Amino acid sequence: MEAFLASFAMVAVAEMGDKTQLLSFVLAAKFRGRHWSIIAGIFVATIANHFAAAFVGDWVAANVSSDIMRWVLGLGFLAFAGWALVPDKLDEKDTGSHRFGAFAATLVAFFLAEMGDKTQLATVALGAKYVSLWAVVVGTTLGMMAANVPAVLLGERLARYVPLSRMRFGAAAMFAVFGVLILARVDLGLGLV
Repeated sequence: MEAFLASFAMVAVAEMGDKTQLLSFVLAAKFRGRHWSIIAGIFVATIANHFAAAFVGDWVAANVSSDIMRWVLGLGFLAFAGWALVPDKLDEKDTGSHRFGAFAATLVAFFLAEMGDKTQLATVALGAKYVSLWAVVVGTTLGMMAANVPAVLLGERLARYVPLSRMRFGAAAMFAVFGVLILARVDLGLGLV
């Protein structure tokens, strides 16, 4: 259960203000009235992307010593903390094309935008940390949905009320805490050591 909860919380917070959340706003504006097609595209793209990422993390955990993993994960989470402070920008070319329907455009754009993104790399790290493939995939996917479904449904109105810069700081703090706890081998009952 802790793998699921940590994965959910990490991605839900880290996704705030991320380029894929910005992409959700843009897709909602571009395909007005097609919210459920956009949400379905986000869901399918995230499952595929995060399954692959958690699988890689699971493999790394099985084949790399625990001491090396501790350093890689701890330093990785600290790097994610720094990365979370950098605001994402969304290029128009990342939003797909009108020639595809809302579902297909979202599926392709979201899958590609998530490649190498901090939430994908965090999913690799979470997969390596918890060695619980399905808990990590379900947690990170639901975290992604928790951050992006409101963006799709509420569009630009949400951006007026949620200060994305503050959410970036919250994500950075969460990543930093995980990194420090892993490096310090602190066990707070969260499965971080």
